[in-house]
Amino acid sequence: MDKCANTYLVLRFSSLGNVAMLVPVLYVAAQSNPEARFVVVARKRLGDMFYGIKNVTFLSVENSDSGKTESVWKVFRRLENEFDISGVLDLQRNVKSRLLSVLFGSLGVKVWTIGRNRSAEHRLLRKGYSECAPLRSEFDRYAEVFSSAGLRLNGDFYSLPVNAEAAQNMRLRYGAKLGSWIGVAPFAKSKTNMLPYRISKEVIAHFAAKSDARIFLFGAGRVECDMLRQWAELYDNVESVAGVLELSEELELMRSLDFMLCMDSANRHLASLVGLKCVTVWCGTHPYAGFGGWNKENERVMQQPLSCRPCTIHGRNKCKYRNFLCRQFTSAEIINECLKLNCDTQYQAQSH
Repeated sequence: MDKCANTYLVLRFSSLGNVAMLVPVLYVAAQSNPEARFVVVARKRLGDMFYGIKNVTFLSVENSDSGKTESVWKVFRRLENEFDISGVLDLQRNVKSRLLSVLFGSLGVKVWTIGRNRSAEHRLLRKGYSECAPLRSEFDRYAEVFSSAGLRLNGDFYSLPVNAEAAQNMRLRYGAKLGSWIGVAPFAKSKTNMLPYRISKEVIAHFAAKSDARIFLFGAGRVECDMLRQWAELYDNVESVAGVLELSEELELMRSLDFMLCMDSANRHLASLVGLKCVTVWCGTHPYAGFGGWNKENERVMQQPLSCRPCTIHGRNKCKYRNFLCRQFTSAEIINECLKLNCDTQYQAQSH
């Protein structure tokens, strides 16, 4: 058993975007409390996001042989045998995290749980952003749980440490950087969270036509991977990395990009972990819901000023007016914002 006077179990099993939003808060907590140990429990692939944080240990909830999620009891027994848990921070508040909290609570371990935000979300959806104040960010809600446990939160987060092995793998695959490297993550989980395919393809085609540019397409899931691979075959200088790279390699590739175009999706939060500047397109969702990026200075937000927004917090495929006006951007508008962001990035780099 790993003995440590203050070992905190941090529960946030999924999803990719929400776990990515945990990283900056946990990084600050770990740096501010070097005497403490943090054990993060989440899906296996997400462990790469905690690379280089010295007093953080990652534990996968997936069986190494079958790849299936282990039962709550098995996870509890593993944690009990390997660590001397002194406190539980439940940042998920679902059935599994609550069961684990109850099991550790039965041993006399103190548990701190993230508060519900549903009433505020419902009010925002009902009245719209123009009549509501912004909700507390997910970062603040996570930080409140850490503070409730008596943990200090001093300092700030700028970027994850470089993963040398992943960076080397990325260089071997794509070679040395020449010209501009641009990332595009055109998809999201739902139709209300992303641009029409035609607009995304026009933007990709525009940048692919530049001889000194190289475009990398990001995504996840079998359908997205297949579509992005097909899109990459249509244009020169375009490659799909969806389903090709490990998460650690994706993060190091993002670190090498000049900028990224993405939707309100997990890729925006991944980009914030390596300090990458983004143009983020918000359609049915809205930053007022509390899921904006970590460093607002690295993000240019594009959104339509519609009173019906947000119509969803986490994304859905329906529009009550059946016209999806929130998605009606032109490719020229998107390209213009990208060019502005790239000019700002180059100016700042020259200034330094």
